[in-house]
Amino acid sequence: MPLIQLRKIAHARSGDKGDTANVGLIALKPEYYPILADQVTAARVKKHFEGICFGAVERFELPNLGALNFLLHESLDGGGTLSLKADAQGKTYSAALLRMEIEVDSL
Repeated sequence: MPLIQLRKIAHARSGDKGDTANVGLIALKPEYYPILADQVTAARVKKHFEGICFGAVERFELPNLGALNFLLHESLDGGGTLSLKADAQGKTYSAALLRMEIEVDSL
């Protein structure tokens, strides 16, 4: 099965709340949502952010919006006011998630 980056079928937004990054993944077309729901699990997102996310990853499904929302706990080194990280507010996490590769039969 061929691999594609998520950026081919989705867009994303991210931000923060304290030490937790929030990443929303939105299907570009309604028919892409089932692929996202099947392939982009909390475990796979946790693996993708290995070395960045040190806590749990929670996934929330928003099928009426064709979207998934992920909370990456303990991933911002304390958050914007505490961290010395270049991206202490998680703004680039959406771009990082869109580089994750998934398997698809066809589009």
